[in-house]
Amino acid sequence: MENLTPKPMKNSLIQLTQLMQFEHANSQGNVHGGWIMKLVDECGALACMRHAQKRVVTVAVDRMTFRQPIKIGDLVILTAEVTYTGHTSMEAEVRVEAENPMTGKKIHTNNAYVVYVALDDQGKPVAVPPIYGETEEEKTRLEQANLRQKLRLKNNDSSKP
Repeated sequence: MENLTPKPMKNSLIQLTQLMQFEHANSQGNVHGGWIMKLVDECGALACMRHAQKRVVTVAVDRMTFRQPIKIGDLVILTAEVTYTGHTSMEAEVRVEAENPMTGKKIHTNNAYVVYVALDDQGKPVAVPPIYGETEEEKTRLEQANLRQKLRLKNNDSSKP
């Protein structure tokens, strides 16, 4: 039987950093949103894999709004942490920042919430350990994630014929 002992939220924390280069951007020097979405998906998946210790697949991406452009030469810093666990699903919150490596100035460009399902070796959904918050801030984030999941499920039910 698998170990489904609850784990603290902070154990799933992961950070990725990548320098944005010409191949990531358009002719105006702005990084393509699709490239950032790819990095968000990778970072969120890694946080969920760290938590579940299983492979995961993406099942939903909540709204992603780009508040600030990311430019060629910026470091993109993605920070992800699991904020919700269901039976087989997990939500990762991914924060994206752009840093000018010459000045050290950082800009928060966007957040995303991505839902993943853990898979066993046969590609079937598998149970994941529960997650818990240790600080008041983490507990609040867990409550907010539970509300988002309820809204996702409600929206999915209302879209069925």
